[in-house]
Amino acid sequence: MNTAHAVSTAAGLAGLEGLDSKQLLEKYRESLMGVFGTPQRVLVRGKGCTVWDADGKEYLDLLGGIAVNALGHADEFLTGIVADQLSTLGHVSNFFTSPAQIALAERLLELAGAPAGSKVFFANSGTEANEAAFKLARRNSSPTRTKIIALEGAFHGRTMGALALTAKQAYREPFEPMPGGVIHLPFGDEDALRAAVDETVAAVVLEPIQGEVGVRPLPEGFLLAAREATTAAGALLILDEVQSGVGRTGNWFAFQGNVAGGERILPDAITLAKGLGSGLPVGALLTFGAETSNLLTAGQHGTTFGGNPVATAAGLATLHAIESRGLLAHVSALGERLREQLAGIDHVVEVRGEGLLIGFDLDCDMAAAAVEAALDAGFIINSPGPRTLRLAPPLILTAEQAARFTAALPDILTTAAARTAATSKDAS
Repeated sequence: MNTAHAVSTAAGLAGLEGLDSKQLLEKYRESLMGVFGTPQRVLVRGKGCTVWDADGKEYLDLLGGIAVNALGHADEFLTGIVADQLSTLGHVSNFFTSPAQIALAERLLELAGAPAGSKVFFANSGTEANEAAFKLARRNSSPTRTKIIALEGAFHGRTMGALALTAKQAYREPFEPMPGGVIHLPFGDEDALRAAVDETVAAVVLEPIQGEVGVRPLPEGFLLAAREATTAAGALLILDEVQSGVGRTGNWFAFQGNVAGGERILPDAITLAKGLGSGLPVGALLTFGAETSNLLTAGQHGTTFGGNPVATAAGLATLHAIESRGLLAHVSALGERLREQLAGIDHVVEVRGEGLLIGFDLDCDMAAAAVEAALDAGFIINSPGPRTLRLAPPLILTAEQAARFTAALPDILTTAAARTAATSKDAS
């Protein structure tokens, strides 16, 4: 018996060996909650930017686990670091620390250009990082400073604090009432922002690029306006970089590339996750400066698994690989080329994004059909809206792989348009 088979048997996977996708999906429906609906495919292995399903079909992964798999699948450097750490020390709880945790915190603060006194809190996901940020904002409150401002179109997570910051009513309504005090302003409306931010506001929470509404960057100058308004009012400026951080936009963090009026802003805090562990669950809240970093004190927040040695070792490996392989420059150049190619394709009416976080709108409500047609053609993409497609591939995506997708996309969209038209005809 080979090692892989022995591990599968010991892990209880032997009973699933040999089953096809249809059989595995039936078992999924029988054993897992239906909060995600039925998965599109059953994936069994991956390498680089390629994955294979249970039926042996090959796909080019242009979603990267929703901007998570920064180094693709089964990266040898990453898996080696993780295996080595797990064989040495896997979990210690928050009563103790480890060299990996300390080193990752120091490296993140360095890459973010954080001033003296800045700190890091490690969590397990983006929503947990945003929950910590929500509590940070609450610690900046007072009897007269109670409001938190977010934007229409925002998505910050599914736990209650993060959900209160999230704008989509369909996500919020089943769980209301939300934690109070959150106000959603019109997206990109600088005048509304300046008018709303006063001494009653504890924090403004923004995504430099809103991912879940189809990759929508903040207008030029908006972050600078937010920084000026929050500074004047004594409010915190917190940036959700869960989807846009860790090299995704061609900068380490999106706020570093969003230059407004010739100035770069420094927020009071940022949240990270997704690509930070390149597939291992790790999130982080970075607080800038001693005043903000001291808002949360001993006993006011915590986590059992956050910052564990394996996850933080994965974070260190990810950052090292991005830097040593020159992926920031690669992401910038390839993203620009890919956006240009997409803009010239029939049915595509608008292209947005930075680096390898790209959204593009179609000329009719056929995004869901396009996702299915893309799967049939061997490509994994995502539809955050009825007319919008999103790409967030591994940062190691090659120019040849990107060109293979753009060459196939016209046929994919033609197929999607025909399927959408046929469905509409049948419905009528």
